[in-house]
Amino acid sequence: MGKAQWLSVALGCVAAVTCAVATTLVARRAVARYRWSRAVAVVRGFEEDCATPTERLQRIVNSLSVEMFAGLASEGASKVRMLLTCVDALPDGSEEGIYYSVDLGGTSFRVMKLELGSGSMVINKKVEHQPIPEDLTKGTSEDLFNLIALALKNFIEREGGGDEGRALGFTFSFPVRQVSISSGSLIRWTKEFSIEEAVGRDVAQCLNEALVRNGLNLQVTALVNNAVGTLAMGHYYDEDTVAAVIIGAGTNASYIERNAAIPKSQGLLTNSDITVVNVEWGSFRSPQIPLTPYDICSSEAERNHYDQAFEKMISGVYLGEIARLVFQRMAQESDLFGSFVNCLSTPFILSTPSLAAIREDDSPDLRVVGKVLEEHLKIQDVPLKTRRLVVRICDIVTRRAARLAAAGIVAILQKIGRDGTLCGTTFVRKIRGEAKRSVVAIEGGLYQGYSVFREYLNEAVDEILGEELAPTVSLRVMEEGSGIGAALLAASYSSTRKNFV
Repeated sequence: MGKAQWLSVALGCVAAVTCAVATTLVARRAVARYRWSRAVAVVRGFEEDCATPTERLQRIVNSLSVEMFAGLASEGASKVRMLLTCVDALPDGSEEGIYYSVDLGGTSFRVMKLELGSGSMVINKKVEHQPIPEDLTKGTSEDLFNLIALALKNFIEREGGGDEGRALGFTFSFPVRQVSISSGSLIRWTKEFSIEEAVGRDVAQCLNEALVRNGLNLQVTALVNNAVGTLAMGHYYDEDTVAAVIIGAGTNASYIERNAAIPKSQGLLTNSDITVVNVEWGSFRSPQIPLTPYDICSSEAERNHYDQAFEKMISGVYLGEIARLVFQRMAQESDLFGSFVNCLSTPFILSTPSLAAIREDDSPDLRVVGKVLEEHLKIQDVPLKTRRLVVRICDIVTRRAARLAAAGIVAILQKIGRDGTLCGTTFVRKIRGEAKRSVVAIEGGLYQGYSVFREYLNEAVDEILGEELAPTVSLRVMEEGSGIGAALLAASYSSTRKNFV
């Protein structure tokens, strides 16, 4: 074979190899595009399922308002419990003296000393936080309340104050059926707690007994949950405060209701014509809120997939987990995260603060997103376009949560006739008669610390209420409202309102 022939064969081989390589690259690119399109399809489907246009929000407002009416009519008639708190008077600024409070609602608790002067003046405030060991959240009530009582005793001693005759407020942020301002039986645990023998017991009595065991001469004067405490603090500073909302690790609401609007309150003694109602809206489940597969999966380890559905779409315990489940589905549908897919299989590995950090990253290369994925999910070298998709998912989760919380707030305003409609019978909101100012007190790290969430919520409240009504509603942050509010209610209900020194 001559040189020309060899050259021709060689060139043919090179062309064949080049063609094969090109074909392989084209095939790989086609596969990559297909896998990317599948990941994008997951995100688009999730976004459609989480859509909350104004019309849907209005239907959710109406649905929750109807449930609130039913819950006030009789026990067990509604998806929301509408618990009567026995709080029939709120702080008015005349309270004076030194009071203590304990605030239990999650994996830590707070003890507080509050010194009040007349004219809505907090002269001094001291707060200490203490974590609760995980074994005590599943142990015995005696061990749990002993921990709290001992912490309070040590706190009082460090502060150099006596406990003689002091009034104590107890914020207990779990569903309780109250029979008086200073007592109430636990209906059920939520969040991380599961001390079964405590269910049905008077939690105020449990704390009182622990106080005695630890040598403290004080008793619970006011038993409230965090939403009621926040309402009390809001009213202390502004008498136009009509409701309070908690948007943090969990979510709940309370508001001031007329006794005449509470059929199931017959027989309960009260000293006024109002009662503060603990809505317990976390259990709200409306057909107007479509649950995604990721919402259902977030409850797989629990007995009831749909339990606390509203809370699981709004509160800080769950938002990061919802996003993780979407990431996991995307990874299953594509090679989006390469060989790091197994890192996404750990439940609750992505916290809501991490989700917030991802969503609020405004750097050109989304370096914070990359850092969060590497440090918390162990996923490295994520391309920029994938980081953008991750941000989009976190935005979808955040936006839905904030807008649902806004609908809940407007539902309370509708229930008390402050939303400009005739009991929700019309979509046209119009000020009738003299405009009333309505203040909603808000506490919780999700609302206070996550600016994007706060902006979405405020925007949705204005959107639902409309241009004329929105200016009459004010959302006001209450720092440590649940603990301070409990101390304020202890002051209001103390039999001896005098200036202790």
